[in-house]
Amino acid sequence: MEKADKQKEFKRTLITTALPYANGPVHIGHLAGVYVPADIYARYLRLQGRDVLLIGGSDEHGVPITIKARNEGVTPQDIVDRYHKIIKDSFAELGISFDVYGRTTSETHRRTASDFFRRLYDKGEFIERTEEQLYDPEAGQFLADRYVEGTCPHCQNERAYGDQCEACGTSLNATDLINPKSRLSGATPVKRATSHWYLPLDKWEPRLRQWILEEHKEWRPNVYGQCKSWLDNGLQPRAVTRDLSWGIPVPVEGAEGKVLYVWFDAPIGYISNTIDIRPDDWETWWKSKDTRMIHFIGKDNIVFHCLIFPAMLMADGSYNLPDNVPANEFLNLEDNKISTSRNWAVWLHEYLRDFPGKQDTLRYVLTATAPETRDNNFTWRDFQERNNSELVAILGNFVNRVLVLMQKYYNGEVPAPGTLAEIDMNVLAELRGEADEMTACLEQFKFRDALRHAMNMARAGNKYLADCEPWKLIKTDAERVKTIMYVAAQICANLEIAFTPFLPFMAKKLGEMLRMDSYNWQQLGSDSLIKPGTQLPKPEILFEKIEDAQVQAQLDKLEATRKANEEAAWQPVQPKQECSFEDFEKLDIRVGKVLECSKVPKADKLLQFKIDDGMGGRTNGETMAYGQLARVGAGITENQMNAERVDGVNPLAVIDAYRRKLQLIKENKGPVLLDVLTYRLGGHSTSDQNAYRTKEEIEDWRSHDPIVKFREALVEAGVESDEWPKTPDSRKS
Repeated sequence: MEKADKQKEFKRTLITTALPYANGPVHIGHLAGVYVPADIYARYLRLQGRDVLLIGGSDEHGVPITIKARNEGVTPQDIVDRYHKIIKDSFAELGISFDVYGRTTSETHRRTASDFFRRLYDKGEFIERTEEQLYDPEAGQFLADRYVEGTCPHCQNERAYGDQCEACGTSLNATDLINPKSRLSGATPVKRATSHWYLPLDKWEPRLRQWILEEHKEWRPNVYGQCKSWLDNGLQPRAVTRDLSWGIPVPVEGAEGKVLYVWFDAPIGYISNTIDIRPDDWETWWKSKDTRMIHFIGKDNIVFHCLIFPAMLMADGSYNLPDNVPANEFLNLEDNKISTSRNWAVWLHEYLRDFPGKQDTLRYVLTATAPETRDNNFTWRDFQERNNSELVAILGNFVNRVLVLMQKYYNGEVPAPGTLAEIDMNVLAELRGEADEMTACLEQFKFRDALRHAMNMARAGNKYLADCEPWKLIKTDAERVKTIMYVAAQICANLEIAFTPFLPFMAKKLGEMLRMDSYNWQQLGSDSLIKPGTQLPKPEILFEKIEDAQVQAQLDKLEATRKANEEAAWQPVQPKQECSFEDFEKLDIRVGKVLECSKVPKADKLLQFKIDDGMGGRTNGETMAYGQLARVGAGITENQMNAERVDGVNPLAVIDAYRRKLQLIKENKGPVLLDVLTYRLGGHSTSDQNAYRTKEEIEDWRSHDPIVKFREALVEAGVESDEWPKTPDSRKS
């Protein structure tokens, strides 16, 4: 039986969304990756009449929470209470239709997670090991991965964490770091023995391989590929406990001072949150074979939701496994990676404050640019353009034109149609086609494509009105206009249904204007959604233009953030080591006065400086590329760039320098800069008649011609004869 046929057998769908850390608000990256697509899918299934639960909640036991609490001088509970409310309220205002948004500090979760661990412990599913882990001798405690900072062994980033390097994205162990430091005290950690319980992922590897690689080839390539990579490399036992004070205590005698590792604790939150709202039948949603489970996550959580959490469920033996895990890629902001630590983000609660009533605009843009198959980029200019050119000019414009004309011609009463013309039947057929395409896309979690088909309906409506021109026809064929306006009203009604999963606020408003109290997805494409005689109220504007000043304010905010980050990251340049007096004597140090600075004719990236160094105004060697000026302006020193200056008229010196720089690149010790000093005799072409040099200067420098000097060197080395022909044409290959 095909996968699509199997889906019909499910009686209910359990949808979970990744639990955000309650150490800060959520941003547009979280929304685009997880919460907006999950909400779209849940709303779509509800419109189909399917039984659905959308489960969400805050992850309140992560180490980042304890770090933030320590930095602010408050308790971890203070932190999670604050941000849980901010996150929950923001989701509600954006229209994320959670059936429950719980938290992992609840008593239900504490009990559920403890029972889950104890059940696996009693079954002998854990391995107890004593291993050496990093310990802070000054703070007097073992260090969780996030409490350790050091140099990444892969990219040399000096601020990598013990679990991951955010610069190169590589997963790490704290013991992998070079020169590790404790984030608690700054002390160098030492290794001490401690005992913990491990989940033997290798035990479940054969079953995981069969379940994913053979039974779920329909998963997204990014999900399937990452799982295959981990499985091919071989799974290893993974610790499920940690030496920490914040978390759920390990329910085993002799485990004092140890808590459940957050990655083990957090996904159980899906179960405990379900129990909170469905205490009597929660097992039906988690254990019945006619329940389908879908995990909406970001790509950084693929391993946990596709390998580790399923292994936990397999070890228990009574739970369903997820049927699909439609993980999205990452969303960038203005061409840079979103970073909470650097405040490079668009925070949801701030957006809702700055753009009141524009929840649907954000939902629309994040869906239209969703990173479903690859990383994508959010820009404020694109946000403005999509709102003004698509929501306002296409969708909003069509609905407003129809309803205004309905008021003008019929006082808001939907007219009865006459016989449908070919153009009427064609546009209705187009609606049905787009409806079928939307359904297929939504079933395959292709929300971006589904949204495009919905907007195509609005485009079809605008074209229909433009082709029919009822404002002209009303003067000559009023009966025909009744049919046109009836069809146009049906298009509006179809738009309400089509956009309900994506733009719930707009859909609700449009439904009120169309007097549509109830509808379902199966009606999408229908030509009889609004009955003749329906009295429509006066229309309201669905979308407003976003002005340049609003966007500029957001860009200015980001620019201020960028400058603040640069200032925070600035470090004084370390002085070079002292040189010997003999080496110092070799230096040619001069002080010059810049007399002139001008663009070089017919060159886009060169500036010419005239400098008085006591030898008369000269320009030799003072031409600087714009890129160099930018580098200097950014504070990048030659030390940081692995820079070297070389005499450009000495080919052998250039070759040697080039080899040295190439070796540095191969050793991943870049960036490198090779500054080759040359001499400019004349213009860029024969058309440039500027006199750059005197005749005497030219004659003097011709003696330093690189070709002549290189040939002399070859002769001295015995590589070529002094009698070797001097013209290229006479040389033999």
